[in-house]
Amino acid sequence: MNIVSVGKYKIGQGHPLALLAGPCVLEGYERSLMIGKEVKKICGELGIPYIFKASFDKANRSSYNSFRGPGIEEGLKLLATIKKELAVPVVTDIHETWQAEKAAEAVDVLQIPAFLCRQTDLVWAAAKTGKCVNVKKGQFLAPWDMKNVIGKVEEAGNKNLLLTERGSSFGYNTLVTDMRGLAIMRELGYPVVMDATHSVQIPGGKGTSSGGQSQYVPHMARAAAAVGVDALFLEVHDNPTEALSDGPNMVALKDLKKLLQDVIAIDKIVRG
Repeated sequence: MNIVSVGKYKIGQGHPLALLAGPCVLEGYERSLMIGKEVKKICGELGIPYIFKASFDKANRSSYNSFRGPGIEEGLKLLATIKKELAVPVVTDIHETWQAEKAAEAVDVLQIPAFLCRQTDLVWAAAKTGKCVNVKKGQFLAPWDMKNVIGKVEEAGNKNLLLTERGSSFGYNTLVTDMRGLAIMRELGYPVVMDATHSVQIPGGKGTSSGGQSQYVPHMARAAAAVGVDALFLEVHDNPTEALSDGPNMVALKDLKKLLQDVIAIDKIVRG
């Protein structure tokens, strides 16, 4: 397996389970930083490498009027400041090719949203920055077809790649996770991340916004640890009912430590 570098951390076989976590979208500096500080504290207590996650623009919204975030200029400034304040790596989404180089100046990991994982130019632009690239497997894509995404990143001269599972479309407004996919993608030679929060999302389930079943996040996270993953992705908020994006599938900050303790316990058993 290729070992991936993210800031001072190494992700992959033989290295500790890492956590990518934070609010879905930047909700101002103070709240985003507060969430990051609390998650970092928990990760420090549990010995988990922590990568702060937040989006400057959520372009894949159900409604045109949905909150999208502060935008790239202000958003990248906030992310750079949070990175410095927390002293941890940062991951954020990009949606268009021109955003890749700008985002790479501020963050450590460029994330390709699931709906865009087949967009060759976007994947190529992210890979050419030399930064770590986290590609979320599309809801429409078989896990073995991620080999083509890997090929695009490698052709760009980059092997700093993470592959993320976040569920597959099952009829309308429903996602299911085939746990075989985690093992299949891992066999492709790169570290695999389990997105346990988006896996319980109900796309468009509330009409003009997505719904979710956050009560099942712990089950998805524990199951993924039992299969074997290299990192966990969680959207976390101090008050999910107030979250401006993806609240119904988020983990409440107060519940995070117990969830991670369970996952770590299972991970240790699997790693032997």
